Amino acid sequence: MENLLGLLRIRVQRGVNLAVRDVRTSDPYVVVRMGKQKLKTRVVKRNINPEWNEDLTLSVADSNLPIQISVFDKDTFSADDKMGDAEFDIKHFLEAVKTRLEGVPNDTIITKMKPTRDNCLAEESCIVWTDGKVVQDMILRLRNVERGEVELQLQWIDVPGSRGL
Repeated sequence: MENLLGLLRIRVQRGVNLAVRDVRTSDPYVVVRMGKQKLKTRVVKRNINPEWNEDLTLSVADSNLPIQISVFDKDTFSADDKMGDAEFDIKHFLEAVKTRLEGVPNDTIITKMKPTRDNCLAEESCIVWTDGKVVQDMILRLRNVERGEVELQLQWIDVPGSRGL
């Protein structure tokens, strides 16, 4: 507990125009990794535009570790097929969380992140103060695949007794 900074809730919202890995479609799921932690969404059958709307929660002890997202096609009789991956860091997000924002109007944009060669953002991503929380919506362009994007939302959860930010 003394090494824990807090929890990062990642809402895996949806996939957009994912690659076809079966005959005409795919059965996608997402794997989220940070350090030794590995979390998965459920499989959405026969859909290249799946809606997961699932919350996955990572314990954050090292803010320098990147978060890796991989999309796979679930196969019954063979190894699951890779449908792309993406990576992002949470340094800017955590800097925004550290900022004292009480009294700031709802839906205030704290900072904006632009897509670059070094990140997997498909478009500008805003870190926003909303309903008393710091939230970041992001659309990640998948790498190592012909097409596809994954939409995520990040939210920080402070843990009583943790080291905190």
